[in-house]
Amino acid sequence: MVAAASVVVALGMAAGVLTALGDGDDGDGPSGADRARPKVSATLLAPSTAPSPSLSGSPSASAPTARPTPSPSRTARRPQAAAVTTSLYRHPESQVLDWVRANPADPRTAVIESRIASRPAAVWFTEYAPDTIASRVRAVTAGAARQGRVPVLVAYAIPDRDCGGASEGGAPDLDAYAGWIDGFAAGLGSGEVVVVLEPDSIAQTDCLDEAGRADRLAALARAGRVLKAADPKARVYYDAGHSGWNDPAAQAALLKQAGAASAASSDGIFSNVSNFHRTADEVAYDRRVLDALGGPPGLGAVIDTSRNGNGPPTGGEWCDPDGRSIGRAPTFRTGEARIDAYLWVKLPGESDGCKGAAGEFSPSYAYELASS
Repeated sequence: MVAAASVVVALGMAAGVLTALGDGDDGDGPSGADRARPKVSATLLAPSTAPSPSLSGSPSASAPTARPTPSPSRTARRPQAAAVTTSLYRHPESQVLDWVRANPADPRTAVIESRIASRPAAVWFTEYAPDTIASRVRAVTAGAARQGRVPVLVAYAIPDRDCGGASEGGAPDLDAYAGWIDGFAAGLGSGEVVVVLEPDSIAQTDCLDEAGRADRLAALARAGRVLKAADPKARVYYDAGHSGWNDPAAQAALLKQAGAASAASSDGIFSNVSNFHRTADEVAYDRRVLDALGGPPGLGAVIDTSRNGNGPPTGGEWCDPDGRSIGRAPTFRTGEARIDAYLWVKLPGESDGCKGAAGEFSPSYAYELASS
């Protein structure tokens, strides 16, 4: 299945504020036909200037063919130890917060504020700006540390990201990317942080030749080692696509080459970033990937639940499909073995490009997701 993520919007950086987290409705149930494109969409700020295309799932490439949904794994592995800090961090700058502050009298504001804007979401770093990446990361991690909360950061600057689709961009080459990762790592500080490392970078490698694929996977392995060496409390997760994409064994083989089975570089995998697949399907899929991956027993998975409350649409629609809903609220308390967290990596309401410009906040879409 070809991957694609929406466009990330670069907003500006600032210090942080907090938010409490709780569990929300999931709406999980039997899933329909799976033809949704893997979408990673823009969530929160990152760079500094105006909107710039980035992110893995994008409105490009032809619709992929469906793959069967994997069945749950019955082999339970010891879940990763709970974090010392159990509350996620909400950065005080995002498009949804900007809209809520600017539109207090809008009849949709109360619903959007309570069900979306109040939730902690990931902060994306998508711009190749090596001179400022450390300070921009540090602004987020320092804000989180002041509140005793855990930030979720998305590193998204791998060369040839999105295979030249709508989210193309990133570092000019892998040597430059290594320097960018070094700067990213320098901003982590010494506290707890979750790093979602390069959405779609492993599941979507069809556009690379064999040598290019091997080079990318080696670069990702190095990135994980650098991040964890810089901050031993950092938890780094690698791209597993989602339950409707690659076969678990095939995905695990790629993940292993990228260092995801090594405790020196990895805490496990992430799935469903900017997509719509039901949490139950992702839990089953992620466990199968982890089984095939091997590695230390503490490896776990995190799942993007931001828009999966009603499951995936039928017919392969991926661009702001109707009838979707927000999923479970972000939390470390999943109650599921080997599932470390449910996260909002894609901020609900940021468009895939059909109900607004790609990566930009659409209040009508946000309201639809929050009230479904």
